Amino acid sequence: MARIPYADMQTGAVRPLVDKMIAQRGSVLHLYQMLLHSPAVADGWLAYLTSIRQKSSLDGALRELVIMRVALLNRAPYEADQHAPIALSEGVSEGKLAGLADWPDCPLFEPIERAVLAYVDAMTRQVQVDDEVFAAVAAHCAPQQLVELTATIAAYNMVSRFLEALQIHSHDTR
Repeated sequence: MARIPYADMQTGAVRPLVDKMIAQRGSVLHLYQMLLHSPAVADGWLAYLTSIRQKSSLDGALRELVIMRVALLNRAPYEADQHAPIALSEGVSEGKLAGLADWPDCPLFEPIERAVLAYVDAMTRQVQVDDEVFAAVAAHCAPQQLVELTATIAAYNMVSRFLEALQIHSHDTR
């Protein structure tokens, strides 16, 4: 159970934002139910994550590999629960999802995926990225994709840290 109660989604202050979320995403996930304690933060978060997920030029499968690896590294099961079906729908194989835990030894990953996963690991574990790791990912990505990739990794590290600090999980009930 989450550390604090989820926000009341029926109050006048949050109702327009709830309606916007339902229109954009079909429902209000636990993450957003918690964020609604601060409508301004929830609105900004929604805009940022919508840009990352729906307006980026990154390949959807690559984006979802990034998100799933961040979730794994940060031990954020809610994030993984939400994104595993999306990853599969974007074309990530079950084998690659299973191989993420030990991706350097998994033969299923392509060179670009290996470079991206090394970048995810560096940004998530060390924050600073070695020149060699950056050069490997930059060999596969134009500046726009590098910015979008970096923002995606940063965004989902933000998401997992928020989820885990407040202990938000898929099995929670309102």
